[in-house]
Amino acid sequence: MELPSGWAAAELGELLREPLRNGHSASRAKGCDGIRTLKLTAVTLDYFTEENTKVTSADPLRVKDLWLEPGDILVQRSNTPELIGTSALYNGPRNWAIYPDLLVRVRVNSCLTPNFAALMLRSRKVRDYLKANAKGLVGSMPKIDHSAIAGIRLPVPPKAEQHRIVAALEGHLSHLDMAALALESARLKVIAFRKSTLLSFVPERVPESWEMSTVGEAGTVELGRQRHPDRHHGTDMHPYLRVANVFEDRIDTSDVMEMDFSGIFERYRLQPGDVLLNEGQSPHLVGRPALYRGTPPNVAFTNSLLRFRSRPDVLPEWALIVFRHHLHARRFMREAHSSTSIAHLSAQRLRSVEFPIPPVEDQKRLIAAFRKLVRDADAMDRTLERTIAQAKRLRSLVLDQAFSAQLVPQDPAEEPASVLLDRIRAARESQGRSKARPIQRPRLQASAPPPLSAATSLPVNAVQLEFEL
Repeated sequence: MELPSGWAAAELGELLREPLRNGHSASRAKGCDGIRTLKLTAVTLDYFTEENTKVTSADPLRVKDLWLEPGDILVQRSNTPELIGTSALYNGPRNWAIYPDLLVRVRVNSCLTPNFAALMLRSRKVRDYLKANAKGLVGSMPKIDHSAIAGIRLPVPPKAEQHRIVAALEGHLSHLDMAALALESARLKVIAFRKSTLLSFVPERVPESWEMSTVGEAGTVELGRQRHPDRHHGTDMHPYLRVANVFEDRIDTSDVMEMDFSGIFERYRLQPGDVLLNEGQSPHLVGRPALYRGTPPNVAFTNSLLRFRSRPDVLPEWALIVFRHHLHARRFMREAHSSTSIAHLSAQRLRSVEFPIPPVEDQKRLIAAFRKLVRDADAMDRTLERTIAQAKRLRSLVLDQAFSAQLVPQDPAEEPASVLLDRIRAARESQGRSKARPIQRPRLQASAPPPLSAATSLPVNAVQLEFEL
């Protein structure tokens, strides 16, 4: 791609004021207490407050070069594939915080303004480049080498044009950010509406025509079959569902495993209308229910799930509404017992949970009304999701235009970026030559005193000169 007039191109390594530096895991070292260390999420959020730091202790000698100053850019060198390469401009107090070892500090030289450099590093092309150059073993978080970060090729406009681009971008991006916040707020309202719908459809005080029963009285509750390595092969293999397949009102069939059910398949075979609930989950998700509607066919379930099969006068979809209500009302959380971070809902405890049963005709009416409200909420959520995706694409488009001289006017009278780059390169080469030049020792004159012999003693206050190598 041809560069605009007055622009130059250079790798990030040429545009650095000092070498790239990883952070330091300060919490692992003993030393000075009360040092503020940025959390990794601070870069994801792109703003820096005390909530995004933690107070740790660190060896002052190991962190003496890791203090941050305004204008530093931090890049995530390791994270999930979605977040790796995320960067942010540090705008916190000077000498206020150090940064963890999963971040790389970038300090640019006078060819780039820090604001312009930070915006470029957040562009889609740079993020794609960093993701493509991340390395790592399967199952581990990928990492980006310093060489890959230094190899980012960036367009360099004249300095004055950089300021104009930043000013224009900040205006456009602030409007996009405000729109994104409004869209996210609307999505939260849709989620709250869906939750309030679930809570309102199952009242705490039921009408007189309803029966207040328990789960065990409204149907049967059974635990699935336990998995075992010996059952990975056998003569009666069948697919089975486990906790990883069952989400709220959705069964994921993309990863269904098989197990031997010789002689007992019918006992664990699912029938359309069965409701599956997570037996073991994180506390706020335990009891998460989904209705089995016959897909995949001829499938069983394991003991990470509970199966509820309703009696004839309880419609399966009403049972699903009741269980979703209990999930969001945290009724299952109160009933479950926890071990570490996992909560378990036993069959016995589930059977004792209250289960209101309206007359069948009322169940049908409530199910139809509930379906309509959920469809409307889902439609709004999908629309908001598409709009948020469009806003992200528009953000990338604005950044692409900014870095191809299409966002602000150019001024031919401004000093081309190549001139400034050449001056910095020349100064760097000159500095390198001066460091590499051998030390010139003065020649001895005839009138000079003879050199000291090995036996000659030096005065005790002699000073040894140090020369820059």
